Amino acid sequence: MVFPRIATDDTIYLDHAATTPVDPEVVAAMLPYFGERYGNPSSVYRLGQEARADLDQARATVARVLECDPAEVVFTSGATESNNLALHGVAWAHRLAHPDGPPSHIVTTAIEHHAVLHAAEALVEQGFAVTVVPCDAAGIVAPRDIDAALRPETCLVSVMYANNEVGSVQPLAAIGVLARARGIPFHTDAVQAAGALPLRVDDLQVDLVSLSAHKFYGPKGVGVLFARRGTSLAWNHQQAGGGQEGGRRGGTENLPLIVGLAVALAKAERLRPAYAAHCAGLRDRMFAGVREAVPDIELNGPSDPSLRLPNNLNVAVPGVQGETVLLGLDLLGIAASAGSACTTGNSEPSHVLRAMGLTDERSRASLRFTMGRDTTADEVDEAVDALAETAARARDLVGVA
Repeated sequence: MVFPRIATDDTIYLDHAATTPVDPEVVAAMLPYFGERYGNPSSVYRLGQEARADLDQARATVARVLECDPAEVVFTSGATESNNLALHGVAWAHRLAHPDGPPSHIVTTAIEHHAVLHAAEALVEQGFAVTVVPCDAAGIVAPRDIDAALRPETCLVSVMYANNEVGSVQPLAAIGVLARARGIPFHTDAVQAAGALPLRVDDLQVDLVSLSAHKFYGPKGVGVLFARRGTSLAWNHQQAGGGQEGGRRGGTENLPLIVGLAVALAKAERLRPAYAAHCAGLRDRMFAGVREAVPDIELNGPSDPSLRLPNNLNVAVPGVQGETVLLGLDLLGIAASAGSACTTGNSEPSHVLRAMGLTDERSRASLRFTMGRDTTADEVDEAVDALAETAARARDLVGVA
């Protein structure tokens, strides 16, 4: 399948894990809500009720993709809020229900996005207990390690669906079975998975799912938390207000962005098989090219394509700094990344690569390339040539053969 080009400049954009351009169909769907369809969904008159109907339709669209009840869909400002709401909401609900018991306990992993890890750290400061489970050298968490970390007072397990840096896909269903057998809610940060992997919540055995629209060609600043009916959350612990979202998340709903999210998610799901095949072909083409151009290049993350996001390629160029190579690529019109966009400029090596057992030197030499809908084979070939040229120049500067 050939996807129409969305970006309007000449940049070869290979950082779709950081963000994606907004699909023109999504923009067209949102535009009326900045003008004639300006009603507040909480108002009782016609404009408000039209807005309420549009909000309900967006919620139903998301529910169809997740195969859940629309009442289980909560709109948020993005995955960071969704992650925080899941962790803090479940943890505090458990503590309030067991005030005299041992500290409520959360299990998560060493490769989570900082939106989960920092939320967990904040809970530790508030008296909760947290266990951080390690991963293997490919960035994959073993269900048996999750199982071993569970305690009678464990109130939540949080494991991401697919890693944002190395693309490792986690065995969610197997972990979910373990959590469900103990009656423990199971949360996943599925930000990188939307549009690339199935999102049916029953198949994944999850109770809470975080999504962010700008990762699947929607607008920034809007996300989703799926919360399975019966999951205990202290909803107002994080954001109290006027009772919107069924009393679960205060604040007037951002209807233009919510409509955009729903249109983007429905399209991403519809295109998912073709998108995955398109990106996987380009990813494999790029890796073959860079391996030939830079023979000592090293792959980070799973070598098995079935265990890796179809659009993710993370490699290390020995002897150079990844940030140096990125600057060189940028001068040649190539946009890539050294890892999570949220930690760009941080001199610390990637916590994900460290968790996988990589040395700090290799971590700092690592680059992430993530393809998208309008990435072409010609662009990938040009990026391979640019990487080879930039890596050679960087090695010459530091005297590496």
